[in-house]
Amino acid sequence: MVKRANGEGNISKYKFDENGKCISWRARIMIGYNENGKPIRKQFYGKTQKEVKEKLENYKRELMLNSYDLNYDNITFQDYFYKWLFDRIDMYKPSSFQRYESIYRIYLKGSPVGKIKLKELTQAHLNKYYKSLLNNGTSSHRIIRINQIFKTGLNGAVKEEIILRNPATLVDLPKYEKPKIKQVLTLEEQKLFCEEIKDSELETLFLTALSTGMRLGEILGLKWEHVELDNKKITVKENLQTTYIYDEQGNRRRTLVTQSPKTNDAYRVIPIPDMLIPKLKALRLAQMENKLKYGESYYLNNYVFTDKLGKNIDNKKPNRHLKSTLKKINIDPIKFHGLRKTYATRLFENGVPPKTVQVLMGHADITMTLNLYTEVMEEQKQEAVDTLNNIFNF
Repeated sequence: MVKRANGEGNISKYKFDENGKCISWRARIMIGYNENGKPIRKQFYGKTQKEVKEKLENYKRELMLNSYDLNYDNITFQDYFYKWLFDRIDMYKPSSFQRYESIYRIYLKGSPVGKIKLKELTQAHLNKYYKSLLNNGTSSHRIIRINQIFKTGLNGAVKEEIILRNPATLVDLPKYEKPKIKQVLTLEEQKLFCEEIKDSELETLFLTALSTGMRLGEILGLKWEHVELDNKKITVKENLQTTYIYDEQGNRRRTLVTQSPKTNDAYRVIPIPDMLIPKLKALRLAQMENKLKYGESYYLNNYVFTDKLGKNIDNKKPNRHLKSTLKKINIDPIKFHGLRKTYATRLFENGVPPKTVQVLMGHADITMTLNLYTEVMEEQKQEAVDTLNNIFNF
């Protein structure tokens, strides 16, 4: 029996073994007519239904991307968004493109709202879809993010004059309530953590995070040429990310990518605390010894943080080690980004002005720094209130 795929084309069982079990599937799609007016069909084969369906969908997307006379009267929201996104594949950093593609793949492709014709898409359709996501456990923060990305794509349709207005600009979004979770280490917890990681594999990496406030990608992308031990400073110039790279057909592969920092403000020079200097020197010496020890098996690069064979550290490893270490010493876990916030917290606690913290953190806007300040300084705010109470106690 023929099973219809989404859109044009069909998928059917093709070959069977001697027991009647299907061992091969076929997908077919009509791509035009020959000179005698007979249909021309392209065919794809595979061992499973899923395999041939993917081949068919990849081919249809390729046809759409290479078409210059699309019928925008009938194009669906998901098909337009896909074409809009992949037309701009070279405009985004790989990690940014991955975020957009994942929203398309998880929340738009095949969804009820994705199948609606672009010209018929309304605010009501989006409201209904977001409500269903919320009812099924999607967080309000995620829904707000989904709408931001949908809105960006639909702005493209407005600019192309395919639609008159952007329905994503008028939707009723759920109120975002920031979850009350532990985000920083107290001073006492930080001391316990530093004691626990002594002489461990990632000790210097964690200490670098706690004493410079660098992002994980910035730490993993740090090269020795950017570290001036004599002058006690680090220059942040690169960001190393494990992300997906996409080709023009939408196929993806996971790889390491070196990117420029998030913003111009993220390019910065950070002073190295005295306690970190000997740790970095010891790390450099260990790398040289491993290079001699493992010879041709050693992977030559100039990154500061590598494994014993010189290969880059997987970006998931620090978070796993952080979680397990904190759990071991009975401290509520925080994410690696929490070490960056812990650095800022220690600066605030010691009276460093917010503007200076902004520069050290690489924040593009001081509002981000001030928001962080209000988050982590509850105790100091209470002290300020107590001071006011004393002032007016007369």
